[in-house]
Amino acid sequence: MYQYIKAIHIIFIVTWFAGMFYIPRLFIYNTEASEKQEPEKSILHNQFSIMIKRLWLGITWPSAILTIIFGGWMAYLYGSMQPWLWIKLAFVCGLYAYHFSLHRLYQEQAKGLFRFSSQQLRLWNEVATIFLVAIVMMASVKQGMSIVWGLTGLVLLIILLMSAIRIYKMLRKKN
Repeated sequence: MYQYIKAIHIIFIVTWFAGMFYIPRLFIYNTEASEKQEPEKSILHNQFSIMIKRLWLGITWPSAILTIIFGGWMAYLYGSMQPWLWIKLAFVCGLYAYHFSLHRLYQEQAKGLFRFSSQQLRLWNEVATIFLVAIVMMASVKQGMSIVWGLTGLVLLIILLMSAIRIYKMLRKKN
């Protein structure tokens, strides 16, 4: 039974992450549409609003809820909470905080509020990647992972992602 629950849990993790990877991209495109002239601006906003709503409410939120349900069920069936699992759960709590921040952006953009630039949203888009790496490493390596090496790897990943974003920004300005 545990393996089936685990498989379903992983399926919903994948669909949840798919939503969290794509929704900031839609926020970026919607924000950039604000800089367009009419009627293009209205046409793009209307289309992105539909896409954002369907992705967020139809895929991302249900996946987040089902992920926690099946994850809790797995924890119940597993029986014991090992130290690595507590660390993983701390990252999962951070991921839900990120999810709620995306929900706030969803609500703001639905009202036509665009507080962040497309560059700021590009940075925010990478947060899900950081959580994905941390959580998968904890779930896969478990007790064999050194906290020091794990955190060092995470910091290096963050530096790499931020460097890639800066390079991309320079290339966009160049073109």
